[in-house]
Amino acid sequence: MAGSRPSPPKCSASVAVVALVLAAALPCLAGEEPRDAIPDSLTGRSGDPQRGRAIVLDRQHGLCPLCHGGLATGRLATGRSPQGDLGPDLSGVGRRWTAGQLRLRIVDPSRLDPGTIMPSYARTEGLARVAPAFSGRPILTAEQIEDVVAFLTTLQ
Repeated sequence: MAGSRPSPPKCSASVAVVALVLAAALPCLAGEEPRDAIPDSLTGRSGDPQRGRAIVLDRQHGLCPLCHGGLATGRLATGRSPQGDLGPDLSGVGRRWTAGQLRLRIVDPSRLDPGTIMPSYARTEGLARVAPAFSGRPILTAEQIEDVVAFLTTLQ
């Protein structure tokens, strides 16, 4: 039937939650402008800042220090080499952006800047150069994203 949409693929609860939140929070149909935030938690709960800190500083999982500075001083000292400078410095990021704005920047930064080099940590469709082993899988789960948001909001 013309205009009908294909059924969405079956996916894990985390991916389904993120997909539903994106569909509700970022309407781009009928010429509406995307919003600059995802105001509600992806899980319905607040994240854990300590777990979020571990994800942010993990150079194998979150990979944030590869592009972002502001993570090697004070209470965030890691004892590792300096961070990257491709992305904005994260010092005081919790003062600059709301939790909802941070959430959108992690879930799908291309909604704000289509040319960004920051990866979408939740989106799984429409991506280029994804290794087959990671195809269809988000980088972070909805719970991990909430943990990272909780941590970043502490950076005042």
